[in-house]
Amino acid sequence: MGISNDIKYKYATLTVAEKLIVINVLVYILNILLVFLFRLSPDFLMQWFELPKRLDNFITQPWSVVTYAFFHGSFSHIFWNMLLLYFSGRIFLNLFGGRRFLNVYFLGAIAGGLIFMLSYNLFPAFMEIDTSLIGASAAVMAILIFICTYMPNQEVRLFFLFNIKLWYIGVFVVLIDLVQIPMSNAGGHLAHLGGALLGYIYARKLSEGRDIGSGFEKMVTAVVNLFRRKPKGPLKTVHKNRKTTASAKKSQAGKDSRQQKIDEILDKISKSGYESLTKEEKDFLFQAGKD
Repeated sequence: MGISNDIKYKYATLTVAEKLIVINVLVYILNILLVFLFRLSPDFLMQWFELPKRLDNFITQPWSVVTYAFFHGSFSHIFWNMLLLYFSGRIFLNLFGGRRFLNVYFLGAIAGGLIFMLSYNLFPAFMEIDTSLIGASAAVMAILIFICTYMPNQEVRLFFLFNIKLWYIGVFVVLIDLVQIPMSNAGGHLAHLGGALLGYIYARKLSEGRDIGSGFEKMVTAVVNLFRRKPKGPLKTVHKNRKTTASAKKSQAGKDSRQQKIDEILDKISKSGYESLTKEEKDFLFQAGKD
C-alpha cells in the first residue's frame, strides 16, 4: 500500500509533459508484453488505435485521430519522440500552464492525422499505398514549432557545445521533413508537417492575443464533465452580500493585473529573448507557470 501511494505521489508531482512521456512508455511496454506473452501479431492491439489511411475505415474508429499518437513502432521511434518532448516541454511549461500545453499537443496530433489522411486520399502518388499512422511525432512537432515561433530569438544549448536560436531549429526540422517525403515514411513526415503547421499558427495567433485552442479546451472539459460524478448534498439557499461581491471584484482585479504582467513579460521574450529578462521577471514567470 505504501509503495502504491509513493508511486501515485511521484506521478502527481510530474509536469504534464512528463506524465505524457510516462503514458507513452507504458503503452509501448504493454504492447510489447502482450505480443510476447500471448504470441500475438505486433499489430494485434495497435490495429484498434492506429490511424488508418482509408476514410471508410476511419469512420469505424474515429478515436484513432488521437489514440494513434500513443503507439510507437520501435524503441528508437519512441526514444527520440520522448526525448524531444521532454526538452521542448520544459521550455513550453516555463511560459505557459499545462492546459495550454495539452491544447497544442493534442491539436497537433489531430492536425497531423488529418494532413496524413487527406494526403493519402488526394495525391495520386500515395493513393495505392496501404498504410496507417502511429507515433507522437506530430504532437511533439506542434510543441517544438510553437516555442520556436513564439520566442524565435531565444537561444538554447545544443549538444552541450554551442548556443543556437530556436527559429533555426524550427526551420531545420521542417526542412528535414520536407526533403524526406519522397524518400521514405512519407505519411510520417506529412503528419510532422501538419503538427508543425498547427504549432506555428497557434503561436502566431496567441501573440496577437487570440487562443485558438480555447474552443477545443471547452469541448474536452464538457466531455469530461459528462462522466464526472456529481457530489450529492442537501439543498442550499445561496445569497449574496455586498462584502462578498466587493471581495470578488478585488480578487478579479488582482488576477487581471497579474495576467497583464505575464503578457508583458512574454511579449518581451518574443522580441528580445528569454535572457533579456531580469531576475525578478524570471522568478515571477516561473512562479506563474507553477500556478
